[in-house]
Amino acid sequence: MESRRLPVPDGLDGTRVDAALAKMLGFSRTFAAEVVETGGVQLDGVPVAKSDRVTAGSWLDVEWRPKEEPRVVAVEVPELGIIHQDDDIVVVDKPVGVAAHPSLGWEGPTVLGALLGAGVQVATSGAAERQGIVHRLDVGTSGLMVVAKTERAYTLLKRAFKERTVDKVYHAVVQGHPDPLVGTIDAPIGRHPSHSWKFAVTPDGKDSVTHYETIEAFPGASLLEIHLETGRTHQIRVHMAAHRHPCVGDPLYGADPTMSARLGLTRQWLHAHRLAFDHPATGERVEFASPYPADLQHALDILRGE
Repeated sequence: MESRRLPVPDGLDGTRVDAALAKMLGFSRTFAAEVVETGGVQLDGVPVAKSDRVTAGSWLDVEWRPKEEPRVVAVEVPELGIIHQDDDIVVVDKPVGVAAHPSLGWEGPTVLGALLGAGVQVATSGAAERQGIVHRLDVGTSGLMVVAKTERAYTLLKRAFKERTVDKVYHAVVQGHPDPLVGTIDAPIGRHPSHSWKFAVTPDGKDSVTHYETIEAFPGASLLEIHLETGRTHQIRVHMAAHRHPCVGDPLYGADPTMSARLGLTRQWLHAHRLAFDHPATGERVEFASPYPADLQHALDILRGE
């Protein structure tokens, strides 16, 4: 175990405990919240919750067990499809239940681990556990990802995502029928004020823009095509939930569990369907597509049958 005793500086007066802890000790916000939730933090000798506020001049006593740094471990993931590969990039069709890269608290398979297990070498740019990763998909979201294999490809693809020249097209089944049927959601996204693992539309969040179009309507649900301008964590899930049309099968953001059960879903109906970008070596526009995986197609078939 490690421990620290330190005073709260004036600049952090009124800050949430988990946020203050992250700034004072260099923890990630998630790890700081975990330390608080396990009873490892006291403010002037009194145990606190992560959403409590610190006061300048008070003393924080912190005790925690350091976590091992995440690392890429080679694994076999037969369900992960390699859609395209050349000297510069590899495009994969990520199945549900696979993370993009290792992270603290995640012990399941990763895209990088699957590529390593398949003998695919990726770029060395980026943090050790995220080398070659230029964008991510949630563990519960399936579909297309591109990973850089060279340093030049990494630099150019990161720039392309930042400059929003990459076309990211998702298909989602949401509850209800959005009004209007075609529209744009422009609302900033930040961390949820009271939930460590969630995000929300917040006034001080990051610029987030989602374009949607209704492809097909069913009783109580709609199939949407969604184009992302930005790439915030959980962006589609947060924006659709904020407009009272959460992705079907997504309990974290308010999906109806009875509908999820009826459709046989154990995760959100959300799929990265198409991906297009300028190839980092040739400059030519390339586009890739991924069909719906079996669980999402099954749910869609049920909706169409109703």
